[in-house]
Amino acid sequence: MKLPNSTRAVGTAGICVSLALAGCGGGGGNGQQAQGQVVDGGTFTMAVGADPGNLDPQSSAATALFTVSQLGYDTLVSVDPESGEIRSQLAEKWTAQGAEVTLTLRKGVTCADGTPVTAKMVSDNLGYVGDPENKSPFLGTFLPVGATATGDDATRTVTLKLAAPAPFVLNGLASLPIVCPAGMADRDTLAKGTSGTGPYTLTEAVPGDHYTYAIREGYTWGPDGATTATPGMPDTVVVKIVENPATAANLLLAGELNSAQVTGPDAERLEKAGLFAARTTAVLGEQWYNQAQGRATADPAVRLALTQALDLTELRTVLSAGKGTPPTALAALEPLACPGGDLGSALPARDQAAATEALKKVAGRPLTFAYPTTGGSAVTAAAELAVQQWKAAGVEVTAKPQSADVLNQTLFGSGDWDIAWVSINVNSPDQLVPFLSGPSVPNGTNFAGISNSGYDEAVKKANTLDGVAGCASWLEAETALVRAADVVPFANQQVPTYGVKARFAMPGQLVPTSIRMLDR
Repeated sequence: MKLPNSTRAVGTAGICVSLALAGCGGGGGNGQQAQGQVVDGGTFTMAVGADPGNLDPQSSAATALFTVSQLGYDTLVSVDPESGEIRSQLAEKWTAQGAEVTLTLRKGVTCADGTPVTAKMVSDNLGYVGDPENKSPFLGTFLPVGATATGDDATRTVTLKLAAPAPFVLNGLASLPIVCPAGMADRDTLAKGTSGTGPYTLTEAVPGDHYTYAIREGYTWGPDGATTATPGMPDTVVVKIVENPATAANLLLAGELNSAQVTGPDAERLEKAGLFAARTTAVLGEQWYNQAQGRATADPAVRLALTQALDLTELRTVLSAGKGTPPTALAALEPLACPGGDLGSALPARDQAAATEALKKVAGRPLTFAYPTTGGSAVTAAAELAVQQWKAAGVEVTAKPQSADVLNQTLFGSGDWDIAWVSINVNSPDQLVPFLSGPSVPNGTNFAGISNSGYDEAVKKANTLDGVAGCASWLEAETALVRAADVVPFANQQVPTYGVKARFAMPGQLVPTSIRMLDR
């Protein structure tokens, strides 16, 4: 789940809350930089748009944290980026039947400190995330509410009992990082260190600037059996904090970065330079309204009018530099659990006259519009256009560009906002439920305070169906939200992550074991 970085979470997904929930990517791309010869070792330097803050991998669904967590931590299973099928990772076998999931762990897996991975260690992790007192954002997203776990070390088996059947429970476990015993015993040590089974360990943390990771020897349990012994893997990974997309593009072209996600006008320069790019379709533009009591946007008529005042097609064009496409589903991050969908047809049509009339009730009451600075000049231009269109409808809107950290605090802390642009990118629709229903902040992750009976009823139906059999009901649920203007998705895009002297795979997040260093 990624949170503001344009949130996988919430991303990854994982939750790529570009709140992930988006550090996203998928397939490969052609270009001169992808055609070099593989060279072993070296340093891979990648950019993220915000500082990850507290490095406890189970503490936040913010995109930056979810990105770096992939380096030091593993999940129980993985998802094939092409087929969407569940593959091995810490677990070598699994079954999911009804309300029970059983996973058999691989032999020989160890933590970075040498501690063997046990079934009890895994069940302790699931118990920690599953305890509401710990306030992990992964409860209800990657781990169903009410789930309980037990571990049998003798058989290396973890049994997860669900309060009710969960159609995509394995997809969720594929995004849930597992913490080793030392970190579980003293979670304060996780804030500036790693305690995991992943292919890299943290060796240096300079908040606001960079984080350095060193490769682990003997790592053989990556996604579907990936290993750090594969030629071309870097010995060192440096994660640099680069908030401005134009700066990231400049650093790529100067050879000072090996990887960065860049969208908007700056991406054109990188395309012309022939850089390698891993791409995936994700939600790029998504508008939310604060429905907390006392806010002007708590009124359904105001939310609808603010939506009708906008030319969403024009906003999509500006935000994506002409490369955006209409929304398909709220869970749009590849590989998709539920492919297809057409949410664009459910968006309220533009009606300036109706919007102007309805917005008279908030005349003289300025509204606050928060959006992320990490989107660069494209998101700034789109935000300015939206403010102009709202002004033409007779409402005063004050735009407040905010860094990813500040935007997260605004949405999940102060609550001082009326309209927000933040994209939550996940792979399966059930991972969005805590953000779209249930307890609001500070008691839950429903930061907009949404309460939509049509959504709730369709979700209830979808959860009774197995996997893709429930996809029509999930789309019905999301359609109810969009028609009511509770959520306004207005732009999807193939999001590119560019590479220089390196290639890699990014199905939702960077897969560390997929990195290959190149000589040019």
